[in-house]
This record gives sequence, C-alpha cells and structure tokens, in this order.
Amino acid sequence: MEKKNKPDGMKRRNFLQKTSVFAATAMFLPINGLDLLSLNTAIIQTSSIPNVTLNNGIQMPMLGFGTNTLRGAIGVQSVADAILVGYRLIDTAHIYGNEESVGEGIKQSGINRKELFVTSKLWVDDSGYESTKKAFETSISKLGTDYLDLYLIHRPRGDVKGTWKAMEELYQEGKIKAIGVSNFDPKQLDELMTYAKIKPMVNQIETHVFFQQGDSYKYLKKSDIQMEAWSPFAAGRNDIFNNKTLADIGKKYGKNNAQVSLRWNYQRGIIAIPRSKQKAHMIENINIFDFELNESDMKAIAKLDLNVTQFPEWE
Repeated sequence: MEKKNKPDGMKRRNFLQKTSVFAATAMFLPINGLDLLSLNTAIIQTSSIPNVTLNNGIQMPMLGFGTNTLRGAIGVQSVADAILVGYRLIDTAHIYGNEESVGEGIKQSGINRKELFVTSKLWVDDSGYESTKKAFETSISKLGTDYLDLYLIHRPRGDVKGTWKAMEELYQEGKIKAIGVSNFDPKQLDELMTYAKIKPMVNQIETHVFFQQGDSYKYLKKSDIQMEAWSPFAAGRNDIFNNKTLADIGKKYGKNNAQVSLRWNYQRGIIAIPRSKQKAHMIENINIFDFELNESDMKAIAKLDLNVTQFPEWE
C-alpha cells in the first residue's frame, strides 16, 4: 500500500516541548489515577475548548472526539480517556457498531452526562418515519442515555423526508437537543428545505486541508448551518503529518501538522472531531487554543486544496 493511503497514525507528530511532559505521563497512568486527573486539570486550564452557538441557541464544542473504528475494550478506554483529557463532544454513529462501547466509556469516565455533547447518526437502512423512531430508541439504549445532544442523517439516501419528519418530532419532544445531517451538498440541503419545518443545525462533511469544500463552506455560512469536519486529518492520506507547508507553519508556533490542521479548521469556524486511541495524541489535539494562524498562514494552507474527496471509495 502506498504511504498516502495509510490510515491516521503513521509518522505522526513529534511532541512539543511544552506538552511532552503531559503526553509522556498520560501514556502510562491508570485511567482513574489521581495523577491523571491533576494532569487533565493542567491541560484544560491552558486549552479549554470554546463553544459555538447553533441556530437553535444550543452550545456545541468546537472540537470533539471521533470514534469511528474504535470498538470493544479499545473503544471504551479511548472514550473514557478522551473525556478525562478534556473532550466533551463525543461523536458516534449506528454504522460504527460502537454505541455500546461509547456509552460504557462515558460511564467509566465518571463525568456527568449533562456535561457532555453526544452525537449519533441514523444509517441509510433505517431511513423513513417509523424506522427512524425505532433506530433512535436503539441508539440511546445502547449509549445508556435518555437523550442525544445531536442526531444526524448519516447520508442523503433513502426516505430522507420521512426521516426528517421523525427527527423533527423527536426534537420537539426534547429527546434530541439539535438535529442535522451529514454528507449533504448544497443541492441536497435545498431539497430538504422544501419540506423541512425545522432547519438543520449541523452538516457534518469531509473537510480537511486537501478538500476544503469552498462551495459548501459558503452555503452553510449563508444558511446559518454549522459546518463540522469528519476526518480532519484525511485519515493520514497524502502524508498530511509530514506535509512541508504545514510543518513550516507549525515551526513558527512550536506546533505540529496535526495541530496546525485543527487550528485552521477552528479559525474558519468549523467544528472538528479527530479520532485517536492514543492518549498522547488526544492531548496534542486539544492543545490548539494557545496560538493563532496569521493571514499568510491561512493563504498558504488554502493553496493545499485539491478540491476533490480523499475518500473516493466512500462516494
């Protein structure tokens, strides 16, 4: 397999001097240890995650934790670690097959559920009015919660109209705090809005430095729908963690490619949900709020846009 097609994690990130002590310590401490808790406090104090206000007034963290492929015991541990490190937005989906693991990780973290922002997604096979209602109940049962902070239509296929009606009702009943979609383009959103009584609050799409989604970015800004990036590191494709442009920018701030990439999303007003099973990487990813990319940096990153998906197998 070519290097550019390898998943997230290869040759990833030399630790920064300012976070190396945190990262090295976190790798070896027990999850419930007091030392880890004090470590987390230090990290959160220096890099708390800002919120964005959705179009219905709900507050959503600008940086979260993705869980795709994190299943079983690894999924449980990863979610618990992420929460203890400081993440409050946890993203999962029915098709990931890990809602039970995510729920158990939340439980093991010991953090009050009300402090978290939990997202799940409805898969295509469950589209339609009645099926959506059943799928929602299945998801919250597996997660061990009685509500979701955000529920998304995972892909624009199947009976979207029936699904959206069901989601609107669940939202009005207070079982979902915010509703939205995933992988919808502007045309598909326009179609949804011909029958929607409630505007989507979020559209979660592929967004990273190699696929910057200019048209969707402008459309969502104009429409007051929050843009959220899945796979903000393009799953390591195109050797993103060794990209020279990102590395040169990072050197100025004592940051690495992953952190520059996340900061770029944040400064564009885009929520990102990086995934990692390594605690040290979770800590790195959360430490992006103590520097700011300048206009020259943003223009240099804009030139990295290939304007094409890096996941053609998912089209």
